[in-house]
Amino acid sequence: MSHNTFGHLFRVTTWGESHGPAIGCVVDGCPPGVRLDAEQVQAFLDLRKPGTSRFVTQRREPDQVKILSGVFQDDRTEATYGGQVTTGTPICLMIENVDQRSKDYSEIRDRYRPGHADYTYDEKYGVRDYRGGGRSSARETASRVAAGAVARAVLGDEIKIRAALVQIGDQTIDREKWDWDETEKNPFWCPDAEAAKDWEVYLDDIRKSGSSVGAVIEVVAENVPVGWGAPIYGKLDSDLAMAMMSINAVKGVEIGAGFASAALTGEANADEMRAGNDAPRFLSNNNGGVLGGLSTGQPLVTRFAVKPTSSILTPRQSVTAQGDEVDVRTKGRHDPCVGIRAAPVAEAMMACVLADHKLRHRGQTGS
Repeated sequence: MSHNTFGHLFRVTTWGESHGPAIGCVVDGCPPGVRLDAEQVQAFLDLRKPGTSRFVTQRREPDQVKILSGVFQDDRTEATYGGQVTTGTPICLMIENVDQRSKDYSEIRDRYRPGHADYTYDEKYGVRDYRGGGRSSARETASRVAAGAVARAVLGDEIKIRAALVQIGDQTIDREKWDWDETEKNPFWCPDAEAAKDWEVYLDDIRKSGSSVGAVIEVVAENVPVGWGAPIYGKLDSDLAMAMMSINAVKGVEIGAGFASAALTGEANADEMRAGNDAPRFLSNNNGGVLGGLSTGQPLVTRFAVKPTSSILTPRQSVTAQGDEVDVRTKGRHDPCVGIRAAPVAEAMMACVLADHKLRHRGQTGS
């Protein structure tokens, strides 16, 4: 299986399967001298790990990360950098799987689950790991979150990346009540405290019925310098769209006003400018912080839609690998809304794209 790597200068390769002994990633291209230790990476993994509330899968994985290569610490690095730093060589991060229940999937060994990649994997490769989806499982996203922690270290503290759920099923937030602090106070990454309370009741009903719903996640990066990205085939927004679209279960991505811009007039959509202190001051941000593929210095804004979790208890019509018609009911521990744990994954993918573009910008302009 190819295409397990993304990025140009900051390159990330993920490896491992849902029910294998471990998962992880290799980060290549990280500059030397960047402060990095396991605690930094662990802080972000703890935000994504399963079993943190009744609204996500109850698989109990500590997601404890180990850094196997690419870092070094001695008296000199302690004095110069204040601790362990990257060496410029590939960084290998490993997360052991400790709570697999492969027997939960024995019934679907020869059955194609509707909405899953069972059929396509079987047709393409002639073999599939049916235990939790193998390589196609959302378990792989833990590796991306680990890589994202490295990317954040490369970016530094000035660039702030945050994600929030703005819709679960048909339940949306009130943007007038947006409060970033609220995303840390509820299990949904919801910036609207009142909506979060409603979502608890709504998702409890979905969970108890054995069904699932989708979600919309919004990711914002602030303090990104002007000019990151490249015209035509290296556009910052196209790389962001690709990165978000690569996340499991994502079915749509938009930048800035996105699809809503189709209903705007040219006057309404134009991000007008006035003179600022050191740079032009934009009066709106319909373009999501990107013009011509280059960052404008405004917040980068992207949203994506995640489909409902395909593993549900309600029987669905399907076929077996032998071509027999069957009804499939997927047992196991599954998220009633996989979008909830997609927020830290989205932040990680944003960080990886920006770290890559930071290095590419420096390589092209020397700044």
